[in-house]
Amino acid sequence: MKTLLFFFLYLLIARAALAQTYVALAPALTNEAGTLAGKSNLSLELGRQWDVFSIGLDLGKSSLGRMKDRDTSVYLELRPNLNVFQQGKFTNTFTAGIGYIFNAKESLMTELTSGIEYALNKTWHFNMYFGQYYYSGRTDASTTTFFGVSAMFYFSEFNGGKGLIKQADK
Repeated sequence: MKTLLFFFLYLLIARAALAQTYVALAPALTNEAGTLAGKSNLSLELGRQWDVFSIGLDLGKSSLGRMKDRDTSVYLELRPNLNVFQQGKFTNTFTAGIGYIFNAKESLMTELTSGIEYALNKTWHFNMYFGQYYYSGRTDASTTTFFGVSAMFYFSEFNGGKGLIKQADK
């Protein structure tokens, strides 16, 4: 049993070594009623990418508007992403995320997003994305659509297999 556990741990570490670490800044606008600041949101994501799959931890604010009481806009979200189709330096992305909004009545947040990513070079990627947030709580639920852009920085080049970054620079 120890040998099997050690082998599994070794595979996880070896696979993690083939991943790229990235950070992304992503401002977006929702279609809710209100001021421009109230419709604006901002997030910072830190994650790892293995070829066409990535997973990130996203910390953000669902609204940049001023709050009357305590802040109910800060969230933490787990965001798995799949690069569905690639043509040259362009990639179609799909993200399905799940998160928690602190101090909110509708504290569970899920997300479905699609985007078009452009690989400027091996370290910088830009993405235009659109999607929908679903919020739910004990007694209330709501949904909103959004459109945004993101800038992604990869800390290292992809170093294994037929990776997305290597193919984009051909």
